[in-house]
Amino acid sequence: MADEKEAGRSTASPMLLRRRSVLGSLAVAGVASGLASAAPAIAAQGARADFIVVGAGVFGAWTAWNLQRRGNRVLLLDAWGAAHNRASSGGETRLIRTEYAGNELYTRWAWASLAEWQALSRRHETPIFHPTGALYIYPEDGAKIDESIALQRGLGIPIDKLTRVQLDQRWPQIDFDGIAVGVMQPTMGALMARRSVQNLVAEFIAAGGTYRKLAVDPPRSDASTLASIGGGGETLSADRFVFACGPWLPKLFPEVVGGRIVPTRQDVFFFAPGAGDTRFEAPHFPAWVDVSSKDLHYGFPDIESRGFKIALDGHGPKYDPDTGDRRISDAALADVRAYLARRFPALAQRPLAEERVCQYENSDNGHLLIDRHPQWANCWIVGGGSGHGFKHGPMVGRHVADLVLGTGRAEPDFALAAHKVHG
Repeated sequence: MADEKEAGRSTASPMLLRRRSVLGSLAVAGVASGLASAAPAIAAQGARADFIVVGAGVFGAWTAWNLQRRGNRVLLLDAWGAAHNRASSGGETRLIRTEYAGNELYTRWAWASLAEWQALSRRHETPIFHPTGALYIYPEDGAKIDESIALQRGLGIPIDKLTRVQLDQRWPQIDFDGIAVGVMQPTMGALMARRSVQNLVAEFIAAGGTYRKLAVDPPRSDASTLASIGGGGETLSADRFVFACGPWLPKLFPEVVGGRIVPTRQDVFFFAPGAGDTRFEAPHFPAWVDVSSKDLHYGFPDIESRGFKIALDGHGPKYDPDTGDRRISDAALADVRAYLARRFPALAQRPLAEERVCQYENSDNGHLLIDRHPQWANCWIVGGGSGHGFKHGPMVGRHVADLVLGTGRAEPDFALAAHKVHG
């Protein structure tokens, strides 16, 4: 879930970045201040980049971070800034969970990624991961639920199956009408989206990587490799290129990607609990997903006093991330209040504290898109988060680094050929 659709050995540097040094690095690099660095390290050294990574969202940042730590000279670019307010990696929170209906790859990746997110959180003073737990509630019990639980327990992931009576006892704040069973993952929780990506980019810079704010033009070449890219009147060269541009991939590669990734508008709401009401805060309340809901409502407890978050995983209308209006409609607000009245009655009439519009970038089958460009052997395309990609950022970065360095194995489900034009 885009907000969300969200233990392996950590490869993290032991370096501990404190808040002042992080913010200082961000300001120098233009991540937080919006100013591009005046003298990129690569240019100053007079060295050609080994890699240019375009897109400083969660996929691009983790890819650049992994490549840099393997000894490569990496230039990371973004048109508006790391995890900016129109990026799919921007905003407050993303859910990390390993409940994937028995899909082994995504279950393993989410579990391995959690270890990396926890390590990143430990390296910074302000938390990146909040262990709120994650609760799934289902209208019916079934074999698929048990199969998924068995897979996770086999991987050592803590997980509990709860009866309706147990659900009522633990969370009286929720009306469980129509719910038969719940699945609780106590070690899962919320990732602070914008903060995590910006801190990761700060680490990348502090370790010697280069970040710049630059809008890149759609690449062009008649050769079998891509020699350079252009943007803002500049030409930048590198040995290899990775494009991790989220909903902008169809614009950069209209023939290759085009309708294989379709951005959709997704509405997000934050409601203010009553003064002194801690029932909807962690640790009293988990992140949650309501599988009984037609639009698969999901949300978070009140984290860092931002309000009780609720959103819909059901895909909204097609959306242009450059020109789309980002205001919530009265109809959308009325619909979500009706849902609150049914499932969280104490919040149904509480004030709307904040509203946001983000986007998913959906593939036709919900799988990520990670593949080499069909013409340019030194160019890779990474995207198709489909509302659940954020949580996998660490493993995506590791996987892409392995592929472009020739040490990894491609996943057939991620191939361009496995993704159809849709809409």
